[in-house]
Amino acid sequence: MATDMIPPAGAPAFLAAAGWGGARILPLAGDASFRRYFRVIEADRRAVLMDAPPPHEDPRPFIAVGEWLCGHGFAAPEILARDLDQGLVLLEDFGDERVRERLDETPEDELDIYGRAVSLLADLHCLPAADCLPPYDRAVYQREAALLTEWFCPAAGLVVDEAGYAAAWDAVLPIAEQDAAPVVTVLRDYHAENIMLLPDVRRSRGLGLLDFQDALAGHPAYDLVSLLQDARRDVSPAIEAAMLTHYEAMAPTSRDFRAAYAVLGAQRNAKIIGIFTRLCQRDGKPRYLDFLPRMWGLLERDLAHPALAPVAAWFAANVPGEARGTLRIGVGAA
Repeated sequence: MATDMIPPAGAPAFLAAAGWGGARILPLAGDASFRRYFRVIEADRRAVLMDAPPPHEDPRPFIAVGEWLCGHGFAAPEILARDLDQGLVLLEDFGDERVRERLDETPEDELDIYGRAVSLLADLHCLPAADCLPPYDRAVYQREAALLTEWFCPAAGLVVDEAGYAAAWDAVLPIAEQDAAPVVTVLRDYHAENIMLLPDVRRSRGLGLLDFQDALAGHPAYDLVSLLQDARRDVSPAIEAAMLTHYEAMAPTSRDFRAAYAVLGAQRNAKIIGIFTRLCQRDGKPRYLDFLPRMWGLLERDLAHPALAPVAAWFAANVPGEARGTLRIGVGAA
């Protein structure tokens, strides 16, 4: 077992107190944060142990959002036990069939599965945002977009106009902020690697939700961008267009919805370029650089929308075409 996937020392006692004494603890997954996941097996029962170690992680937002989702009929993992002091949470096990792997094996299922995933978002967006969520406001948008100038630009050897970058976003973000679309629960990381396929298609359209601890109250287009402009797998422009039309047929939208979608797509993709660079440089995870060419392609598609003209002009002046792609940088340099 890899060193970073050794179960936390307090896990056996936590599981025993939860009625899972003597269970086997097997490594399941890590992610881009400090969270780790283990599968717990005891007789014919299975569960997932989330290790969200303080002070780096706080599982309370995950629990609050998960309970809200479950209370409204969506398939978030049921919380079986918790120890907030240790950051240990025992969760319902959704199995191993993620959307990502299913689509890799059977790409002919793409239209059906994406259709269900978009329908789930339409269901979610017919509800007011969860009361426990802070707003997805201008300060958050700007802080996230600035990750590109904070991390990617220095790594690429670019000296850029940071004040002009913020001003360009200030010019376009009102398109999303003042749009007439409802304020909804934004899961913020809704994509093929965070959606599980469940055996009961009647439950939450047969889709289980993961990784929603960073949810905010914001614009409904954001999670559509997460799904249809996926950082980790290619979604064809034809599928993206079909799914946007499908969503608009199911949920209340507005005249400016497509423009807001482009603005939030550009904001998210700029943010992710910065995050993936940081994961390499600060956290020693160079594999995330492999996604940068896809992210730049998605960002450039969004920048082509007329609503993004100020931001597109900033990129044209500050980030030359040859810098928009894979970085060749050292690992672990702060």
